[in-house]
Amino acid sequence: MKTLLLFAVIAGALGLRRLLRIAGVGAAYKAKALCSALFVSGLDIPDLDAADEVSAEAYRIMRLFGARADREAKSVTASVGLVSRTAVYRPGLGATLAFGPIVSSSNAPVPRRSERPEAPWPEGEALAAAAPATLERVLAGAFVETDGRRKRRTRAVAVVHRGRLIAESYAPGFSASTPLNGWSMTKGVMSALIGTLVGEGKLRLDDFGLLPEWDKTGDPRQAVRLEDLLRMRSGLRFSERYSDPLSDVSRMLFDVGDAGGYAAACPAARPPGTAWQYASGTTNILSLVARRVVGEKRYSDWPRRALFDPLGMSSAVFEPDASGTYVGSSFLFAAARDWARFGLLYARDGVWDGRRILPEGWVKFSTTPERLSPGGCYGAHWWLKISREFGGETPAAGRVPPDAFHAFGHEGQCLTIVPSRDVVIVRLGLSIDVSAWDHAAFVAEVLDAIALGA
Repeated sequence: MKTLLLFAVIAGALGLRRLLRIAGVGAAYKAKALCSALFVSGLDIPDLDAADEVSAEAYRIMRLFGARADREAKSVTASVGLVSRTAVYRPGLGATLAFGPIVSSSNAPVPRRSERPEAPWPEGEALAAAAPATLERVLAGAFVETDGRRKRRTRAVAVVHRGRLIAESYAPGFSASTPLNGWSMTKGVMSALIGTLVGEGKLRLDDFGLLPEWDKTGDPRQAVRLEDLLRMRSGLRFSERYSDPLSDVSRMLFDVGDAGGYAAACPAARPPGTAWQYASGTTNILSLVARRVVGEKRYSDWPRRALFDPLGMSSAVFEPDASGTYVGSSFLFAAARDWARFGLLYARDGVWDGRRILPEGWVKFSTTPERLSPGGCYGAHWWLKISREFGGETPAAGRVPPDAFHAFGHEGQCLTIVPSRDVVIVRLGLSIDVSAWDHAAFVAEVLDAIALGA
């Protein structure tokens, strides 16, 4: 009753229609987050409404939404008042919000397990040797809470040096096999997948007229090139404001069943190639382009065939939207070891076990600064500098080699590759206030510890 009264008060202040839309986004976020946590990550969550993922700090508002899980059907429904949203888990495809019927797949991806799990990582799962004590202390420090109001909630860290996993650590309830969402780290994976299509000659960087929706006389979006999308300079109008539940990014992920279609429908605000704007919608347009190039029959298991299986990323779960398009901006789950495998592919210039996975020059292209990005901070779906929120303007950031590049994600997901030091660093967590995680300091401390132990 108290919830209904509060709902009525808020409705009077905001207007009923707007409130219902906001409530729908909130319910969808809660349902999707919990469904993925339960059935993809396999977390033990006795009280869904008390889970940090949907109740702590800035997420307190979602305590108004009740959640229930159907563990037999593997679905979660969240609701407030008359508004409810449901997310459904499917093997190999993870959790999908059910906006109407969910497009089914006749060839759901099935991971290929390692034939030699006892072999040293990355061929298998064994650590090469015990980590140096100094490095172990640095990793242990990543789990220490230093501010009760801004919790880090580190869940997994892994460090690769000279092609071998030399250290890892996990929070209680998490392990080396726990798949965790990379959020926007997924963008780097989507870029790699596009790279495989470029390597096969199915796409070119200067391709334009990428979507049938844009194939109209006078439509300025016809001129958007593949490279414009990769470098976040499409010119499309898109709001990336996470604080606004009705911004484009919030609606695209939690209010519609076709993320790529939503983003592709955004109008042109500027000519392509004239301005840089980080936009998650851009990545989902790339996913839509890839779907049409790969073809419906091969699209569902394409990420696994093209990338995950060759790298041995058996834990990877790439979640599609209800239309069947992979949400390339935000929804790839993988264990820390598999995120590290992906990073090692880039540290090895796109070559894996003697086989070229990414076309020659793709890593260089990805890490070449986009001149329109502020201070050259961005390449082609990779960050080239650590942002201020992650400690990028601190003395520690000055200790990070300038050739380092990064994939960053919501809630403090971080993947860093340092080619000059032959190091890959993974950090996964639930830093709801992202500034709680000082990634620059962590990277600097890891590199110092490796140097001491060498």
